[in-house]
Amino acid sequence: MPKRSYTYKALNREVGKALHRYNMISDGDRILVGLSGGKDSLTLLWILNERHSRIPINYELFPVYIDHGFEDSFSTPLAKYCLGTGFELRVEFTDFGILAHSRHNRENPCFLCSRLRRKRLFEIADEIGCNKLALGHNKDDIIETLFMNMCYAGEISTMVPSQSFFQKRYTLIRPLAFVDEEIIRRFARENKFPNFVNPCPTAKISKRQEVKTLLKQLFRSNRKIKGNIFRSMSHVKAEYLLK
Repeated sequence: MPKRSYTYKALNREVGKALHRYNMISDGDRILVGLSGGKDSLTLLWILNERHSRIPINYELFPVYIDHGFEDSFSTPLAKYCLGTGFELRVEFTDFGILAHSRHNRENPCFLCSRLRRKRLFEIADEIGCNKLALGHNKDDIIETLFMNMCYAGEISTMVPSQSFFQKRYTLIRPLAFVDEEIIRRFARENKFPNFVNPCPTAKISKRQEVKTLLKQLFRSNRKIKGNIFRSMSHVKAEYLLK
């Protein structure tokens, strides 16, 4: 893929905008990059590594993959791929996926699995001395989370691009927060990223997938809707909400 392709420029522009607006990365940061094996997290690792080579800010990247414990795990080929890009992937083997899908937690396995993985990532960040945790959520993920929280949690909230935890000891950052999923999908294809199949049994039938399908239909009806929804989250008129 030509380094200065349209897709690269679009990705780099939106990542740069998020990094600067929220002051996500500072000199000397040690950043744990949470890899899932999907296009988003692989793009995140690539762009943070590429930007490091040309900006006057020194930081370190430490990719970590939390293995859910399912059969057909792709942890080995993922580690091999990372090694080929110059990174030694830390693979953390867990039973989080199995536990989340047990008979004691049938209502929302994704919520429990996500919470357990996030907790473990913070623990690993502490172990290896990282002060930042970077995740690959994109613009579509943030919009979908807004609708999921309204529909299933009865609240208006979503993921934020930067958030501090534990008395500001750690900061969770989402450098892809302004990037459309389609740009990431195109970038991953042009860059020939490996395509790992998610072994989770509910990956294609989750509540998030239901919301994603609904929103896609809405976006097709009017190309301005996605941008308007995204902008609305930073233009809230609290006086016109129920109290």
